[in-house]
Amino acid sequence: MFEQTLRRFREKIRTLQYVMTVHAEEEMGNDGLTIFDIEQCILTGKIVERQRDVKTFEWKYLVRGQSVLGEWVVVAAKLSATDKLVIITVYEE
Repeated sequence: MFEQTLRRFREKIRTLQYVMTVHAEEEMGNDGLTIFDIEQCILTGKIVERQRDVKTFEWKYLVRGQSVLGEWVVVAAKLSATDKLVIITVYEE
């Protein structure tokens, strides 16, 4: 259903055209994840949900995939107005 969006996310990861929010970095550290885990999740995972932000009306997507070590991870991300991938938050399931 969200194949085109996922392809764009993956291209942004491959070309290092992404940024992480401070919140995402904090959550990544709290769950013992690395940036490689986040990249792996997006490169091999699937979009499981799309949500609309109530304030900005932008779409954000939940990508569920596996970390480098095979743990299940969820990444919430969106494409910015400047066409960069913004990683909003991450968590281990």
